[in-house]
Amino acid sequence: MVTTIQLNENVKKALDRIKSDKETYEEVIVNLMKFAEEQKRKQEELLIEGYKEMAEESLRIAKEWEGTLMDGLDKDEKWQK
Repeated sequence: MVTTIQLNENVKKALDRIKSDKETYEEVIVNLMKFAEEQKRKQEELLIEGYKEMAEESLRIAKEWEGTLMDGLDKDEKWQK
């Protein structure tokens, strides 16, 4: 089924700048949609990878400090200012 959509003149001009002589408006729009989906997927992958790195770094720091907070401290020791 073919349908007609209304576009603002500025949108049509922008599509004209993007499309080649042999491309249809539909092809241009579909390609833009594919590009947007690909960019969204890449952004999600980068965010996931960044969060994994942050979690690993946080875990590494926690392991470095593990046992040092109470290790060997005298609970009766008084700290001076």
